[in-house]
Amino acid sequence: MSTYTQLLYQLDFSTKERKPALTKPNRKELYKYLWGILKNKNCHLYRINGVENHLHIITHIHPTIGISSLIKDLKTSSSRYIKEKQLFSDFTNWQDGYGAFSYSIKAKDRLIEYVKNQEEHHKEVSFREEYIALLKEHEIEFNERYLF
Repeated sequence: MSTYTQLLYQLDFSTKERKPALTKPNRKELYKYLWGILKNKNCHLYRINGVENHLHIITHIHPTIGISSLIKDLKTSSSRYIKEKQLFSDFTNWQDGYGAFSYSIKAKDRLIEYVKNQEEHHKEVSFREEYIALLKEHEIEFNERYLF
């Protein structure tokens, strides 16, 4: 018997101390680099986008890949790439930790639109508000004292 999965995730992570370092001109180059990492790990990228201080990635994760391992590779490799290519002068590193939220495949189109419109969304909602809303939506217990 073959293995069949549909592991749809929204992955979120921010710049260290949520510093607004990811300036618009070079974000697309960063996104292409992250897409390459996902492809090499047999993950399917549906959408990637972000603003100055954080990213959202909508992806199908291959069943042989652990989320923490994938995030570690994405953050470590992209951090090195950003520094080597000098993509963002104010970037120092990614923040410790991340968000990984699973969804039904039925939510895929809604998630893609949500991530696609991050700049508009963040004119009204801060990253903190957004992240807390995601934690609550997914019924994840947390202590605000340790979030930011």
